[in-house]
Amino acid sequence: MTARAGHGQCMAPPGRIPLVDLIPSDGLPSDRYKLAVSALSQSLARYSMAVVQLPPGDDILLQCVVDSSRMFFHHRPITGSEFVHAEDLQDWHRTVGYYSQPQHAREFFDYRPGRTCSEANAGTELPPPGLPELFSCLGKASRYLLEAICWYLDLSSFAFTELLDNVPLKSGEISTSVLCVCCHGRPGVHCVQHGAMVMSAQERGRIPLFDSPEPHADKGLLTLIRSDKPGLQIRDMQGRWLLADGELGPNEIVVYPGLSLYQATAGYVSPALFRTEICNSAQGHMYGRCSVAFKLMPKATAILHSSPMSTAGHVVGGLFQQPVAVSDFMQRSLSMDQIVSRPGIANYYFPAPTEGSPKVSKRRRQVSKGKPLAPSKRLRLEAQRVLKERVQEIADRKGLKIRFCNFKDCEEHHAALDSPCAIMRAELGWPPGVPFVHPHDLPNKAKQAFLEAYEPGWTSCQDGELGLIESAFSHSHH
Repeated sequence: MTARAGHGQCMAPPGRIPLVDLIPSDGLPSDRYKLAVSALSQSLARYSMAVVQLPPGDDILLQCVVDSSRMFFHHRPITGSEFVHAEDLQDWHRTVGYYSQPQHAREFFDYRPGRTCSEANAGTELPPPGLPELFSCLGKASRYLLEAICWYLDLSSFAFTELLDNVPLKSGEISTSVLCVCCHGRPGVHCVQHGAMVMSAQERGRIPLFDSPEPHADKGLLTLIRSDKPGLQIRDMQGRWLLADGELGPNEIVVYPGLSLYQATAGYVSPALFRTEICNSAQGHMYGRCSVAFKLMPKATAILHSSPMSTAGHVVGGLFQQPVAVSDFMQRSLSMDQIVSRPGIANYYFPAPTEGSPKVSKRRRQVSKGKPLAPSKRLRLEAQRVLKERVQEIADRKGLKIRFCNFKDCEEHHAALDSPCAIMRAELGWPPGVPFVHPHDLPNKAKQAFLEAYEPGWTSCQDGELGLIESAFSHSHH
């Protein structure tokens, strides 16, 4: 399969990972598990999405729910204003049953274990068949995926379990995760604005019509989605729009991360920015476009914090250092420009092991966890973090979208006048001679001077070993 970009380019496809390869087991990880986790994480880093292949049997259940959902909306009469749903940021974890958003030409049916439609005053109609079984199936898959991301980031097992619902739910509990059945562009549901846009598109030729003028991101941890027609577009790290569900096999489902995972991982897992193309009857879609999405959500009473990331040795920027209650986080409105520019997961590779290599890698990992970072490395990481935050602040003020690179990316051209770093420096108005983004090749004294100037309260006295390093450095050059 080739992924199609927004301008028609072809590129290497996102990762396709069998779910069975992501099921963890006790003991050392198998080679299949390491390769599957690597493929998943690299696909999320490059494309903000991946394709997961469900095991036999689950694919049949998924297709049955998609088909029954299509018939559910097709046979349902167009309703009045009593079912129009205005997004309530305080009630995000209680939606259940049928509702519509005509301003986006969308209809929904939410299945949430622990709460019935009658309790939510959403009517007593029968839901599409198979929702409880599919909820259980995709809920289990989403937890495997979340655990794989934790392992890739070197976090402790079950690092995010405290954010999730109990398995199974206790008596009286209501699930915050939800199985959402959606229909885009069913004939007769379009609002006046969308109807005018469809007519003008027919007159001018094939012009895509999307559900929103701006891209948006889910606020959950992970979303697993399958649709009956292509139309979901996700923006990759290069700003290109990819058709995420263009050529899915019968057992394949799209997965992408949300804002809660972005917050919990201190920005290391970037959320997917997406948009959905709306179908209309003139294009031969008399049923609209139906999709089934499982959204793994954090509990409303949980706290999002980056302690697991700090414990694992990751640098946590100032934006993520303060814990935030999930109930408050869900009511925040985040700028899409702020999200696009954040660095994603680093690209690590797990090559096919040779004889004896597992023991070597295990020994190295134990040593790295037992010994603290060298003072010079701590200084470099701190300087790099401050540089990125200062560059980001300037870019946000100027409305620029930037992509952070590492030293390996630009070691061959970082000094050239026409390099990507040089072009970005010119756009930002970065002062000549001041290091930009990555201070890898700066001496320790220059790093200390930068931190003392740009990071209030920082002094080299915070680490006495740094002075010894500088003294040794100066004596060796006399």
